[in-house]
Amino acid sequence: LGATISVIIDINVNISVIVSALIATMYTLVGGLYSVAYTDVVQLFCIFLGLWISVPFAMSHPAVTDIGLTAVHQVYQAPWLGSINSLDIYTWLDNFFLLTLGGIPWQAYFQRVLSSSSATYAQVLSFLAAFGCLVMAIPAVLIGAIGASTAWNQTDYGVPDPKSKKEADMILPIVLQYLCPVYISFFGLGAVSAAVMSSADSSILSASSMFARNIYQLSFRQNASDREIVWVMRITVLLFGASATAMALLASSVYGLWYLSSDLVYIIIFPQLLCVLFIKGTNTYGAIAGYLFGLVLRITGGEPYLYLQPLIYYPGWYQDDNNIYVQRFPFKTLAMLTSFFTNVVVSYLAKYLFESGTLPPKLDFLDAVVARYSREHMDKATLVKSDNIVLNELAPVNPRHSLTLSSTFTNKEAFNYVDSSPEMSNTEDN
Repeated sequence: LGATISVIIDINVNISVIVSALIATMYTLVGGLYSVAYTDVVQLFCIFLGLWISVPFAMSHPAVTDIGLTAVHQVYQAPWLGSINSLDIYTWLDNFFLLTLGGIPWQAYFQRVLSSSSATYAQVLSFLAAFGCLVMAIPAVLIGAIGASTAWNQTDYGVPDPKSKKEADMILPIVLQYLCPVYISFFGLGAVSAAVMSSADSSILSASSMFARNIYQLSFRQNASDREIVWVMRITVLLFGASATAMALLASSVYGLWYLSSDLVYIIIFPQLLCVLFIKGTNTYGAIAGYLFGLVLRITGGEPYLYLQPLIYYPGWYQDDNNIYVQRFPFKTLAMLTSFFTNVVVSYLAKYLFESGTLPPKLDFLDAVVARYSREHMDKATLVKSDNIVLNELAPVNPRHSLTLSSTFTNKEAFNYVDSSPEMSNTEDN
């Protein structure tokens, strides 16, 4: 967002980044989930309206050639439709699974699902959102095609073109600035602002809520009040907002950061989600082992966006122009599958060792398998049949003072049955 504002309004990019971050952080801090939900509704209309309005104006610019022609023929650059090199097929498949499956366990998505009024509404919302994503992607594709079909020497942008200047990732604000009227540029700027704000406030709120609930309350302050948790969330919103601002100022590629975050979600969290939902026997030991194995395999594979050289060279690697080794092998999917199977194998192994008595219960320091006194792992049958429960450890039960003593211990139906039974009457006579 800061880069877009800096292109259209022509101000310093660092100032625009800081102002954008302050706005997103402050209204998230004040309104919480309500502000995120209601602003998302407004932002959705801004995105849809702003992008679709700018497309016809950009297409009608005299410097733009028909995008249908430039899709398959070289005019100002190679055809924008592109092609996939046979050597890169596995890389494309790896990235395809990463972006699709890695987008499922996204916290911002589950934030909306879990706050829905019903399960049916959450399902309908998910399917509509999937369709909406496809519709919203159309103007973005068209604007990219327009940028590739423009003779930039006939515009105020001049030469060389954005691709030669390595500004292709900023093609949206460039198209809005140089191919659209001023008032349309501001409409498009509103669309970009809305899109980025929608992601920023959701990410900041989800990160702070997870920290306050999963780390602060569950790990350190189990008896923390709701008011205390709210204040912890407010403080962490500020901290995460400041951290995000620092990353935006220091990072060389926003796309690279987003891509890398999807990487970690796909490799680490997606296998955990599969195990939690569909494999009943998995436990904490398997989750930790899968987490570590997946993370190690991902890091050792290298990352060109962070200029991280690989430690493991998979088949098909090559060296790019920046002397960074790039992997063609789908090592990200390999890391995800390794994390998944490690989780399953270690979980069942730990379960067998503890339940068979090979390992003593005291070694179950995470209370993930035996957990004799854990209420999460003790169902009603176990509670009734257990011979090791000390009565004074059970919670006291307060008597119902509204009932009299005689009515509490008298079964009136049984007495009525006895009185009406002839067999019981004969027995009493005898």
